[in-house]
Amino acid sequence: MSWGRSNRPSRSDSCSAWRRRSPDGFVLDNLGIGRPPGLPPRHDHDIRRCHHIIPARPLAPARRQEVVGVYRGLSTNTGAVIALCAAVLSGCGGKPEADGGTFAGMSEIRMAVRGSEDDPRMAKRWSAYRDYLEKASGVPVKLYESSDYNGTIQALSSGQVDIATIAGGGYANVDAQVGEKVAPILTVRQAEGDMGYYSALLVKSDSPYRSIQDLKGRSLGYVDFNSTSGYLFPRAKMREQGIDPETFFGKTSFAGGHTQAVMALENGQFDAAIINVGGGDPEHGFATGAHYTMARRGLVDIDDFRIIWVVGPIPNSAIVVRTDRPQAFIDLARGALAAMPYDDPQLWVDTGQADGGALTAVNRSHYADIIKLRAADIAQRRAGEGGREGGRP
Repeated sequence: MSWGRSNRPSRSDSCSAWRRRSPDGFVLDNLGIGRPPGLPPRHDHDIRRCHHIIPARPLAPARRQEVVGVYRGLSTNTGAVIALCAAVLSGCGGKPEADGGTFAGMSEIRMAVRGSEDDPRMAKRWSAYRDYLEKASGVPVKLYESSDYNGTIQALSSGQVDIATIAGGGYANVDAQVGEKVAPILTVRQAEGDMGYYSALLVKSDSPYRSIQDLKGRSLGYVDFNSTSGYLFPRAKMREQGIDPETFFGKTSFAGGHTQAVMALENGQFDAAIINVGGGDPEHGFATGAHYTMARRGLVDIDDFRIIWVVGPIPNSAIVVRTDRPQAFIDLARGALAAMPYDDPQLWVDTGQADGGALTAVNRSHYADIIKLRAADIAQRRAGEGGREGGRP
């Protein structure tokens, strides 16, 4: 499975992958937000040629309700229909069927997020998610911040929260513990159709290292055992390229987070560090990632670092739910959050998301390869590859 640019429509698709038309001639994009006839869909098909993003234009409440009626009559993917229908609730004032303002006994919605993100816009993103869920449901939403990856994983696995944002590797951990009791419902799709990011090997720009081969016998900093881009994915790709991550490096250890990995590299604790990057691709370069965010905040100088190895794309993080919660809650959560970039495009950008992006429906199959990678990595470690002195990753 690929999560990169290869998934976007080709020119021969004539926008059919992005645009559908309702019986009354109203144009509907891939999340069902309507536009008058003649107005292009949110994703113009020639985006590869001119990089033009058509801004979202929210529908009036009455028209949004009409769109729901249209889509209820269409024969399409069940998950997409759920997202399309539920997405209008926040705009048309509808509320799910509930007992006394709750979802079958849910007096509040508990959402887990990571509280140690390096980008301050993350706090605004979590607040936006909370506000949209509260607006759509009429039920208070409480955010539970965890200081590391494992906090969110255990909160989901134990049922202490109802919904969470989590990377693919963390979801794979949860899936191994509780299986179908937790399921992904949404992920970010960038304007160009991309649904992934990358793992990068970072070194100091004044170092002699120019390739991953130059790091044989050197020290490497991973992010966290449950990090997808900072541990799981790059280790799998190293093995594919003939590099045994257990024996190739002289010492490996965990930094505890992407920001910590960059700071440890800056302070000379590692010769190289694995981090995540995005907002681009290996051919054209990147614009987002821990060291870019830290540079914007004045914590480091971007010119002090060099990327020498990139692998990916990796599927974007997911919004996941406990499936043992009321279906009305799951449907509404999916729809309310999917509507956010359309209802308030500026807020979407303010939360660190790229203009023209959106939240699109996914399920477990989207992360199947990551689940397999995690299982394979654990099996190899248990087989005796790990456990070296001074550097067990």
